[in-house]
Amino acid sequence: MKLSSFRYLVRQGFDNVWKNRVMAFASFCVLLVSLLLVGISVLFYININAIIGGIEDKNEAIIYLVDEASEERVNEIGDTLRSLGNVSEVTFVSRDAALSNLQNDTEYPEIFQSLGGDNPLPDAYRIKVADITKMNDTMKAAEKIPDVLYVRSPDTFVELLTEIRRIFTIVAFAVIIAMLIVSMVIISNTTRASVFSRRREISIMQSVGATKAFIRFPFFIEGMINGFLAGAFAMLLTWFSYNSLVELLGKFDGLSSIGFGNVIPYSRIALPVALAYVAAGSLIGAIGSVLSTRVHLKYRAANM
Repeated sequence: MKLSSFRYLVRQGFDNVWKNRVMAFASFCVLLVSLLLVGISVLFYININAIIGGIEDKNEAIIYLVDEASEERVNEIGDTLRSLGNVSEVTFVSRDAALSNLQNDTEYPEIFQSLGGDNPLPDAYRIKVADITKMNDTMKAAEKIPDVLYVRSPDTFVELLTEIRRIFTIVAFAVIIAMLIVSMVIISNTTRASVFSRRREISIMQSVGATKAFIRFPFFIEGMINGFLAGAFAMLLTWFSYNSLVELLGKFDGLSSIGFGNVIPYSRIALPVALAYVAAGSLIGAIGSVLSTRVHLKYRAANM
């Protein structure tokens, strides 16, 4: 294709957007809504994973030690716990520190006066695991360490959290795939209607000997422009609504304790989201226009 022909076809694509602005606006709206549906679903899934991850980080197990363990042996147990593959953090809590914390946390510190200075609490280690799905295996390994009295871990809560994540992942992927299919069907039908409304224009171009590639290229440019604009507007709407929602959630202090403090700031994902919206919109718009034009040309050729 000559450079002059390429420039002409590109200019025709831009001109067609304005000449057929009603159908172009319809395609733009359909693309915008479709991109928003899929984009918001993906962002929702990412943030739910981040929230669950934040809750996971707060899970701790406590390894209680026997009273007879010497200071050297206590340090050895700490080193052994750190060497376990799934342990991300190990913190020693002496019996005196544990008793002091208990006294500070209770509303009735006078009940400790009956102890007469004795401390019934054992030394312990607080540990965090890297992968909560492997917490049971990690706790079993910790229980086998000599001089470990017993282990306390949130087994029931971990199982519940793991099951919630598994179910939500399945549901989220199903919703995203369904949104993609529905969006593609709607976009295809809208683009096909846009092409059909200009069948006279296509017929004239065929009559004067234009090739199929020559006919399809302006539609390709037109679809890309519509898709680009839809992606840009979808990005702006997502930006505004996302930041508004994050600001609203930030007003409720109690939500941070259940993981909502781990919601991803938009500034961290702004560039990938913008690129994804613009690229997806441009690609879907361009391909949808070309495919619909191709189908129309084949249909005309079969009925001539």
